[in-house]
Amino acid sequence: MRRILVVIDMQNDFIDAALGTPEAAAIVENVKARIREYPPENVYATMDTHGENYLDTQEGQFLPVRHCIRGSEGWLIRKDIAELLTGAHIFEKPTFGSTALAAELTSIAATEEIELELVGLCTDICVVSNALLLKAYMPEVMISVDSSCCAGVTPEKHLAALETMRSCQIAVK
Repeated sequence: MRRILVVIDMQNDFIDAALGTPEAAAIVENVKARIREYPPENVYATMDTHGENYLDTQEGQFLPVRHCIRGSEGWLIRKDIAELLTGAHIFEKPTFGSTALAAELTSIAATEEIELELVGLCTDICVVSNALLLKAYMPEVMISVDSSCCAGVTPEKHLAALETMRSCQIAVK
C-alpha cells in the first residue's frame, strides 16, 4: 500500500498574510511534522494561484480580497514548509479543487493500491473541495484528513467541513 500525503495551499496568504488566521498559523508545526513522515516522492501539494485580474473573477466577486497572486510573496508556500517539499509534486490550481491533481492520483491508483491523507488550508474551502473531488474520482481509495493539520476560515467552519467529509466517507483523524 502506497501512502500519499496531499498538502493543500500552505501559502503565506492563508497562514499569516491577506487571509491568514491564528488557527492557520497554529497548524504549521503539525503540517511540517506530517510531511516529514512521508518520502518526498509520496508528497503532493497544491498552490492556490490567481492572476492580476482576480477581483474580476467570479471568486473575486464573492471574496474580494486579493490573495495568492502568482509571483507575489503571499502566493509562495511558507518557506519552512517549502523547504520540506523538495522533491514533492506541486500543482497550481486556479480554483478550490485541482482536477490535475485528481487525474494524476487516479492514474497512480490505476496501477497500484494507494491511500491518501490530506492536510492544509482552508478546511472548509480547498481541503473539503479536494477531498470530495478525490473521492469522486476514486470512490474505493481510502482518503483521510488530519484535523490537527487543517484550519478553516473560522473554527466553526472547520468543524462543519470535517462533518461534511465524514458524511462523504472521508476518514477524519
